[in-house]
Amino acid sequence: MIQLQQVTKTYAKGNKKAVDDLTLHVEGGELFGFIGPNGAGKTTTIKLMTGILAPDQGTITMAGHRMDEDRLAAQRLIGFVPDGNDLYDRLTGMEYLNFMADIYQVDTAHRKAHIEKYLDIFDLEDAINNQIRSYSKGMKQKLVVIGALIHNPPVWILDEPLGGLDPRAAHLLKEEMIRHCRAGNTVFFSTHVLEVAEKLCSRIGIISEGRLRALGTLDELRSGEVGASLEDLFLELTDTGDDDGGERK
Repeated sequence: MIQLQQVTKTYAKGNKKAVDDLTLHVEGGELFGFIGPNGAGKTTTIKLMTGILAPDQGTITMAGHRMDEDRLAAQRLIGFVPDGNDLYDRLTGMEYLNFMADIYQVDTAHRKAHIEKYLDIFDLEDAINNQIRSYSKGMKQKLVVIGALIHNPPVWILDEPLGGLDPRAAHLLKEEMIRHCRAGNTVFFSTHVLEVAEKLCSRIGIISEGRLRALGTLDELRSGEVGASLEDLFLELTDTGDDDGGERK
């Protein structure tokens, strides 16, 4: 479903590699967790995967479509929830969802079924006809999720999707992620909540300073370290070598 082959992206006129020679394959049916410290390259990787940024080197393929050759076809197969929920505050929630459905050319019957399903799941029925500027952070996050998935894409790319959600909504979204993968689709999501990645993901990638430091199931990542938690592995693999008590990047 997702293939990144030797992908590199630099900033600051080539002086900083935000993503450094990244090769990563995620198959259908996988719920893939992508973790790393702040500034590790997670969000840049996701922007490359979704076509927001173009790589300096390498190729990115989404469900058989290369981003550099057929970007729009690739993007139509992606449901993207960014980190942050900048929305058109003067639209109502329903106007926003219909706008997203129009972009993805979702027919009336399918958009109606999708909207009704997720409004019920996320308990937004009473607010959906209010302007978005009246929404709380959590309500906006729910709306972004509903809009991103309105075309039932095979690939979900979620950047910190649980941020701002109340425990019930977070639980329901995790259930939807699992259900999506059981149907043979793919979920790629980044998170700072290591416990969530540990319990939820079929495979995990750990990135630091733009490079993929580890990749595999939790058991594979432990590599014989019986009982090691994901937190222990994360700290070991992303240790910058500071000896003076400074913060890790």
